[in-house]
Amino acid sequence: MSETGGLVDTFGRVHRDLRISLTDRCNLRCLYCMPAKGVPWIPKPELLTTDEIIVLAEMFARLGIVEVRLTGGEPLLRPDIVDIVGRLSSIRGERGPLRVSITTNGIGLANLAQPLADAGLERFNISLDTLRADRFAQLTRRDRLDDVLAGIEAARATGLVPLKINTVAMRGTNDDELIDLVRFAREHGAQLRFIEQMPLDAGHIWSRVKMVTGAEILETLSSEFELEPCEGRGSDPAQRFVVDGSATTVGVIASVTAPFCGACDRVRLTADGQMRNCLFARGESDLRSLLRSGATGEEIEAMIRASVTAKKAGHGIDDPGFLQPDRPMSAIGG
Repeated sequence: MSETGGLVDTFGRVHRDLRISLTDRCNLRCLYCMPAKGVPWIPKPELLTTDEIIVLAEMFARLGIVEVRLTGGEPLLRPDIVDIVGRLSSIRGERGPLRVSITTNGIGLANLAQPLADAGLERFNISLDTLRADRFAQLTRRDRLDDVLAGIEAARATGLVPLKINTVAMRGTNDDELIDLVRFAREHGAQLRFIEQMPLDAGHIWSRVKMVTGAEILETLSSEFELEPCEGRGSDPAQRFVVDGSATTVGVIASVTAPFCGACDRVRLTADGQMRNCLFARGESDLRSLLRSGATGEEIEAMIRASVTAKKAGHGIDDPGFLQPDRPMSAIGG
């Protein structure tokens, strides 16, 4: 399949990356994501079944998708996660089998990392916002830091590289740990990626003033490390830097202050089968209802193409009329 026959929007962006949310449920209650009591969960009948996920993934592969990232909520809460990875990694696209990775909070990974690797998983992205147990408990409302650290060790033991660690930088919460987190990542052979806090929380309490910017992150890191920009960013959301001339790199995902929309190659499928052409989109395309109504593959693929065609030039966070998506990150899937 040529690129012109794939998922190309009106700005010429070719979409190769599909994020699939497996569940909106999570075993943490991070302050920047959801309230202490959680949010109303999507009713189980509305969630995509495993077979439906595979059918849709096969369609996306025919349309040019080459990489799938599994997200949530917390994707490890899906009981058949290993089977899903195995089936997805058996789907062939235009560049061979789909490349399957996962974004996880790491809880449960101590027992699942090797089975996932054996099933065909290519990479782990693990969230870690603090190295302090007391702070972790306060931030996530759960005392589970040891479980996350055990998950990181298990992921490292599989030998899958690069192992990525994601950190949301938050003013007055963990911005005094940025340097320590880089050292931790270097000691564990991981790539650390700092992420600007985005307006995707369930409580809609995000504040630009409280957000630690990418520029501030780099200023802090430069006080301790020599940072050399990496070349060839492509569609990578992270601007990466070599740390002290070593094999260690650190990345900064400045979605708010330095958006990378012009190179975006991602689309998203929520746990209840809604396609989103942008993380911040307010509109969705209901692939689940179309699939369950007995629509043909051609009809579903037409809806997928239409969603990509309707994709805007950027997320518009800086626009005066910007409105935060109605659904929080846990329901959208990162």
